[in-house]
Amino acid sequence: MRQYSGYATAADTNRRYRYLLEQGQTGLSVAFDLPTQIGYDSDSPHSQGEVGKVGVPICSLEDMETLFDGIPLDQVSTSMTINATASVLLCLYIAAAKRQGVPQAKLSGTLQNDILKEYIARGTYAYPPRPSMRLVVDVFKYCAENIPRWNTISISGYHMREAGATAVQELAFTFSNAIGYVQAAVDAGLAVDDFAPRLSFFFVAQNNLLEEVAKYRAARRMWAAIMKDRFGAKDPRSMMLRFHTQTAGVTLTAQQPDNNVIRSTVQALAAILGGTQSLHVNSRDEALGLPTEESAQLSLRTQQIISHESGVADVVDPLGGSWYVENLTDQLEQKALEYIHEIDRQGGAVAAIEQGYQVREIGESAYRHQREVDAGERTVVGVNRYVSDTPPIGNLLRVDPEVARQQSDRLARLKHDRDNAQVKASLARLEEAARTNDNTVPTTLECVENYCTLGEICQVFRDVFGEQRGELAF
Repeated sequence: MRQYSGYATAADTNRRYRYLLEQGQTGLSVAFDLPTQIGYDSDSPHSQGEVGKVGVPICSLEDMETLFDGIPLDQVSTSMTINATASVLLCLYIAAAKRQGVPQAKLSGTLQNDILKEYIARGTYAYPPRPSMRLVVDVFKYCAENIPRWNTISISGYHMREAGATAVQELAFTFSNAIGYVQAAVDAGLAVDDFAPRLSFFFVAQNNLLEEVAKYRAARRMWAAIMKDRFGAKDPRSMMLRFHTQTAGVTLTAQQPDNNVIRSTVQALAAILGGTQSLHVNSRDEALGLPTEESAQLSLRTQQIISHESGVADVVDPLGGSWYVENLTDQLEQKALEYIHEIDRQGGAVAAIEQGYQVREIGESAYRHQREVDAGERTVVGVNRYVSDTPPIGNLLRVDPEVARQQSDRLARLKHDRDNAQVKASLARLEEAARTNDNTVPTTLECVENYCTLGEICQVFRDVFGEQRGELAF
């Protein structure tokens, strides 16, 4: 069980971590603010108005140490929602653990590290696609050799579905991206069974319960076949689909927000019936702001009641054998494979992204969905049917603008107090590694241990790789 835990400051989030661990949560999940996600420090002009708004800002090792103060990193599993700057955040986590006396070989967790879906659906990229893929593979290599319990990527269909993709497109585009990552790692000299057992996936749970169950069942079959037939995997763990599921944020409504509790419960049930190994339930107030403590606890209790009181978690594949579910599983798999074959024809996931193929397909699906809602052909309870006047939800979480100023002040003190000669030298070594074929993770780790900031490290990569601005040229 996991619950969203990214709040306005590292200290706030640390407090929430301690509370959730006391409540019986078995893993920690952190989302970072937008500047952190795209490689800017909190004092950058690019960060104005965004510091701490949708997650926790992390600019340096000092922030990461605050975030996990008193949290034994050899006893928890941490999932980090981070992509363009994933390798930097991983190094900050390793360095924070080292300060605790925890060797990196004992760390466990998951790095989202799925940059391709950023170009398709989310937009928090920093560099062009191909050098970004190089950074992903660098993490694969480093973790295979040094952090054997770390999941090096969480290949995500969630964000594409949130952008308007269908269940078929979620399957197809997720696995096409996964094929791209595996092929890139193999091309870089990695043996497939050396890294594939640590690949993981991240899917959404939407409202159509039976379609979602069939989707997860189809996904397991598809991944096993892809790894065995396309890549020649021999290790059974390389063919296992290990996935986390989050309920659908896009289905949450500002109108009648208590309805969101029911939606999230149905979605969570679909994920469990479909065999998810890890689950996050969105909070009822997330259409309006970051969840309050009360809402986060209710989401956690939703998971716990399903887990301990419903009995559905006691059976593997409980809907297997249902004529409808089996038929729907076959249909979803076949239609998704047709998409994958088309992407293969275009040269693979990266080439198709550069041509705008996935973006166009998702855009058309999103448009059709919205037209159906607007025409009343698709019911959204409380929005276009069963509408009633309800008082606005109160006690929403608001981020104090003072947070940004305090974060910038801490950063200024850090830059003044650190050894800036060491900073300059380590950044120079990072640039040298980036300009060659050397793995960038060891030199990034050296940088963060010398208190180089996230923004300084990412500026080195921008200088070497270039910067992706706006949409790709399509």
